[in-house]
Amino acid sequence: MESLLNVTSQANVPVMEREKFSELVGVDLGVINGWIDRGYLPSIKMGKHRLVNLALLTKECMEKEGQL
Repeated sequence: MESLLNVTSQANVPVMEREKFSELVGVDLGVINGWIDRGYLPSIKMGKHRLVNLALLTKECMEKEGQL
């Protein structure tokens, strides 16, 4: 996916811009921002940008389903 970024040289964490994530899941950007603010959606801050942390989101979903 073109919107996945490698974050820092310390770790390779798949992340996605909030706008792109909003488009892909079909939810308004304001809702995505609210989910991030409330801690429902994991994110990482890079400078002025807040990105959805896809690796942590996947892990949390898998744990909820009892697969990890």
